[in-house]
Amino acid sequence: MDAALDVLRMIRFTGGIFLDAEFSAPWCVVAQVTPEDCRPFTPVSQSILAYHYVSAGQLLLQVDHGLPVAVSAGHIVLLPRNDPHLLGSELSTRPISVDHLLQPTKEGGLAQIVYGGGGETTRLLCGFLHSETPCDALIGVLPKVMTLDVVEGAARAWIESSFRFAASELAAGSVRSPALLARLAELLFIEAAQLYLTHLPPEQRAWAGGLGDPFVSRALAQLHDFPERQWTTQMLARQVGLSRSAFAGRFTDLVGMPPMRYLARLRMQVAARRLGESLTPIARIALEAGYESEASFSKAFKRTFGVPPAAWRREQRALEEPEN
Repeated sequence: MDAALDVLRMIRFTGGIFLDAEFSAPWCVVAQVTPEDCRPFTPVSQSILAYHYVSAGQLLLQVDHGLPVAVSAGHIVLLPRNDPHLLGSELSTRPISVDHLLQPTKEGGLAQIVYGGGGETTRLLCGFLHSETPCDALIGVLPKVMTLDVVEGAARAWIESSFRFAASELAAGSVRSPALLARLAELLFIEAAQLYLTHLPPEQRAWAGGLGDPFVSRALAQLHDFPERQWTTQMLARQVGLSRSAFAGRFTDLVGMPPMRYLARLRMQVAARRLGESLTPIARIALEAGYESEASFSKAFKRTFGVPPAAWRREQRALEEPEN
């Protein structure tokens, strides 16, 4: 895991906060950070990490067909791959795009939203991070949604005051706020990522050894971004610019297993996460994991986890249900 933490320490972010939003229940919006949101701070075309800091109230957040994540005041929620997502007091109503809710602001000021039905109030500050340092392999192994609890202890007051100070400075046209917010969000992202990585079981840490190698890290990024593709070792070698034998040897030495065995394990991890975090049909999860049929996927899943996908999903649901 030291290799992964070393990569984290080398990442240097730019970014900032671009939106101060106040919602009142009931409300539901669809959001995604765009290059236009980032343009006042830095030119960005891709590799955006989005985040929301909930300073008051609570909300539900959902990515794709995943299970909604509850986020309450004093929490920051990060989206390492900047996926489109729903936010709301409830997610069953038709969402409205946040782009239609933005209020006019002064040049260089902080965008604002005030929207909702007049009930319980939720306030959040929305921002982004962007790094010129290649970190696709690391981002690829992180979950789509990460939350960090900063409610306990002195950290909450420090984070709250830092966000509020930066937001007020930015609204007044100060040039100091983007750097302050970028640094604050960078520290929070690194803390959240470290907590996630250090709690992974040993069998899911095999990729860490390859993150420091430019060839293997590019291959890992491809595998994590597109596990459904019908990869071969030759295809991966061509992607990173090595011969098949040189790439296979390098990958095996650093990661601890051949590329195709790593891919098979990765597909099972992706599938297990999807089963546990969403209600997506098993047939679709099979396709997303790179299997041509549900039957072949179920066979491979049972070989790995000891039970079929449907049974494994039921077991995970039972573990998550609160005790009476």
